[in-house]
Amino acid sequence: MTDRDIAGQGFSTRAIHAGYEPDPQTGAVNVPIYASSTFAQDGVGGMRDGFEYARTGNPTRRALEANMAALEGGRYGRAFASGMAATDATLRAMLRPGDHLVIPNDAYGGTFRLIDKVFGQWGITYSVAAVNDVDAVRAAITPQTKLVWVETPTNPLLNIGDIEAIAAVAHDGGAKLVVDNTFASSYLQQPLSLGADIVLHSTTKYLGGHSDVVGGILVTDSAETDEAIAFLQNGAGAVPGPFDVYLTLRGIKTLAVRMDRHSDNAEKVVEFLGTHAKIEKVLYPGLPDHPGHAFAAKQMKRYGGMVSVLVAGGRAAAQDLCARTTVFTLAESLGGIESLIEHPAAMTHASTAGSLLEVPDNLVRLSVGIEDADDLIGDLDRALS
Repeated sequence: MTDRDIAGQGFSTRAIHAGYEPDPQTGAVNVPIYASSTFAQDGVGGMRDGFEYARTGNPTRRALEANMAALEGGRYGRAFASGMAATDATLRAMLRPGDHLVIPNDAYGGTFRLIDKVFGQWGITYSVAAVNDVDAVRAAITPQTKLVWVETPTNPLLNIGDIEAIAAVAHDGGAKLVVDNTFASSYLQQPLSLGADIVLHSTTKYLGGHSDVVGGILVTDSAETDEAIAFLQNGAGAVPGPFDVYLTLRGIKTLAVRMDRHSDNAEKVVEFLGTHAKIEKVLYPGLPDHPGHAFAAKQMKRYGGMVSVLVAGGRAAAQDLCARTTVFTLAESLGGIESLIEHPAAMTHASTAGSLLEVPDNLVRLSVGIEDADDLIGDLDRALS
């Protein structure tokens, strides 16, 4: 199946086939792991298919980049060694000293830390706005704004931003819109089709899907933007190795079926937690009373596997819940086939303490895996009792 044939195919077909055709010499169905740091040239400057040095390009990596571009509906994909490396490359490619960006008041702690602690030293300023308030985003844009940064659903409060409306506001202000699509995955949400300029993923999460590889990717439809990102990908060198890329590609092949199971299980867990006396509030965009439910229904296929709750009894009760589960593993990260539980204020979002992005002390974040739903519910029931 050629790339031309794949273009009009469904999501799962593209996930399995886009970016690679069986090797014409061996017939290898899976993309080979090209574990070579350099490539022979046919004379000085005579590169074979554009490959010269593995930091600049690798056939395994090229397959992943083409695959993700096809899944996100973009023309260009660039893979990185981690989601934070992809975040860093985006900021450095798009911003210069004196520029300004808008970030959510509910965002991943690592993203906030990089912008606040690193880019702040280089003369980059930022404003904070609620991602679910388009007027607030508009008000935060200044003549110096070059980027609007959005997570939707957000990490960890699962707020929803109207991507189409925010894209219009960003573009009216002369800025580009970056959407971190990690929580939704390419299967559930397509930001480029809604007006985003760059889509970012931590491929460590749902795309890899098995908690065994770290990576990141950027997808865009703009040749100019891709050129700037590609320069940094090569020049700074934060690229993934071929084995990491292979694992990510292997995970992507089952993304659709996994995301449906994640969503099925999350809905059942939400139903259970919503009636539990020790849970003050369940945060999940699939709930009809969620403030962003209408926008999520408009731009997402389903509502995903991430669930957050506010636990009655404050920080101690929240941490006690995290300590008492056995099927849910107490660990950072998300998006793997196994269920994880964490206390953001003390773990993934500790860097936001004292800032406008500080998370509630009684917040617990669940990454609902693909185990049997009854076992997940039973585990939470025991831990809460």
